[in-house]
Amino acid sequence: WSSDVCSSDLAELRRKGALAPVSLSGSELHQASVRGLVRAQPLPRADGVAALFLVNRTQRKADEVAAEIRTRFPDVNAVSGWPDGDVDLVLNATSLGLQPGDGSPLDESQFPLRRARAVYDMIYRPAETPLLRAAKAAGCATANGLGMLLYQGAKALELWTGGAQIPVGTMRAAAEAALQRK
Repeated sequence: WSSDVCSSDLAELRRKGALAPVSLSGSELHQASVRGLVRAQPLPRADGVAALFLVNRTQRKADEVAAEIRTRFPDVNAVSGWPDGDVDLVLNATSLGLQPGDGSPLDESQFPLRRARAVYDMIYRPAETPLLRAAKAAGCATANGLGMLLYQGAKALELWTGGAQIPVGTMRAAAEAALQRK
């Protein structure tokens, strides 16, 4: 299966209003951690991302992924390291924020959140991570990973059922209720 056809990881980001007013087309993104999302997803090509700044615990890994993106998507300015200017979206693909006591994955001495229009944290429990709390305080639009989880499930059901209408609203209510119980 092609990730272009079956990718559901970015469905929430692509949906109108998920991070209003940010559109990924022509945007500049900063991603904390290079694992998974950028490599596995056709993010730069499918969404028209203009620039991608990658930060990872190991600089070598960020350098490798930035080079791979530049090779696969020559129109994308893929850089390993912190952006010098403002960005449209900061995307956290790390596990920092899952555990009580975790700090933010973003070093604000390197990149202050006030320079981002929006912040997306792939973590959905807790609903508000330290990163999202700091982003709200900085005036950023924010979203957590619950929508990503929801649309992954909806896409899977759609594929399994041959295109049946999926009750996304019902699924969201059930997921939110289940997360509140835990």
